[in-house]
Amino acid sequence: MNDTGYDYSVVRGFAFSALFWLVIGLVIGLWLAFEMFDPALNLTPWLSFGRLRVVHTNGLGVGFGLSGIFATAYYMLQRLTRTPLPFPRLAKAHLWVFNAAIAAAAVTLMAGMNTTKEYAELEWPLDVGVVIMWVMFAINVFAILIKRQEKQMYISLWYLVSMTVTIAVLYIVNNLEIPLNLYKSYSIYAGGNDANVQWWYGHNIVGFIFTVPVLAMFYYFLPKATGLPIYSHRLSIVSFWALIFAYLWTGAHHLMLTPLPEWIQTVAIAFSIFLIAPSWGSVVNGYYTLQGNWDQMRTNYLTKFFIIGITFYGLQTLQGPLQGLRTLNAFFHYTDWVIGHVHMGTMGWVTMIISASFYYMIPRITDRELYSVKLANAHFWLILVGQLAWTVTMWIGGIQMAAMWKATNPDGSLMYSFLDGLTSLYPYYRMRFAAGVIYFIGILVFAWNIIQTVRQAPAATSKA
Repeated sequence: MNDTGYDYSVVRGFAFSALFWLVIGLVIGLWLAFEMFDPALNLTPWLSFGRLRVVHTNGLGVGFGLSGIFATAYYMLQRLTRTPLPFPRLAKAHLWVFNAAIAAAAVTLMAGMNTTKEYAELEWPLDVGVVIMWVMFAINVFAILIKRQEKQMYISLWYLVSMTVTIAVLYIVNNLEIPLNLYKSYSIYAGGNDANVQWWYGHNIVGFIFTVPVLAMFYYFLPKATGLPIYSHRLSIVSFWALIFAYLWTGAHHLMLTPLPEWIQTVAIAFSIFLIAPSWGSVVNGYYTLQGNWDQMRTNYLTKFFIIGITFYGLQTLQGPLQGLRTLNAFFHYTDWVIGHVHMGTMGWVTMIISASFYYMIPRITDRELYSVKLANAHFWLILVGQLAWTVTMWIGGIQMAAMWKATNPDGSLMYSFLDGLTSLYPYYRMRFAAGVIYFIGILVFAWNIIQTVRQAPAATSKA
């Protein structure tokens, strides 16, 4: 507890958890990238692509992503409400339960315990643990809002509330299952209903981890880092409600041209296109916040992270809805184009915003100066170059993959076999691995900078 009365110990704990799972998740990602052109790395079933891939997605999406979200959420909640955490011991228990759940998830997934549902692979005992962990977080969120000293609800709080409520509903509804034994369960849904519920969950759980709370960080930390007020609080509120209204209807765009009823597919397409407007409302808000102060892109290292991050968010929210159109979906779906699309969001938008938030937050909660601004700048350029090389490579590879799958001879037979298409992508997979190494070096620089910041002596300047 510091002299303001705020409890930052849990913030620090989740921040270091985020760094740990980020490094572990990327090591696994590099291993998987190498397996794509050297299958001999499938040394044992525990290290096979099918098992490690879900460890990678859960380790980074949940282990890193949610750790970073919890760290910044506990910080923002206290600052924006001018109220200390109501239940600091519960928050610390939340930290331990969360990390235990992530570790148990990694072990069970590597052991082959898997429901086979995308982003919902954990078996039922761990699902129970996840729900308990989320309730711990939600109690603190709503208790601090009830007790808040600042009555004005800033936009970031609205995003945190929507994340807390929506993820709870998504997770519980999609993971309703009938246990067979301690290690296996079956969904209560079947057939088309199961697919529909799963992708209602699959798309929106990603949105409410990789979009909604990250926008909360963006709206809070961008003005703090630049010293400039957000361009339009009204625009941020309108964008918020439009985004929340539309997002939950879009999941079926993952099921275009399937047996799912066509009207459900069409509704998903319509709301997906609609989503471009509220998403770009936040992009425009970020750009206009900097109007007349674009020199900060050169003089303020944090500004680069936030503005390039929101730019990748803007590109992501154009690419994603357009991929939902039936014609484009028929070409791109199931190809590496989609892999590039997802990683532009995670490696660009999400990681850049969380990184910048940590760079602002960690020195302030530890009363220390950032260890090295030069290292922070090096981190920025390494992950920018790595991410662009990674995603552009996968976009090109995805276009080639789709074209080869659909090429036919004059008699209508396929021109290329599946193996022809796969082996033609090996050069792209090697480039992806190289880009991943560049990105990973940038993340190591980031982790080192944060760790050294915490290890050095407290700042000489007073808190005032």
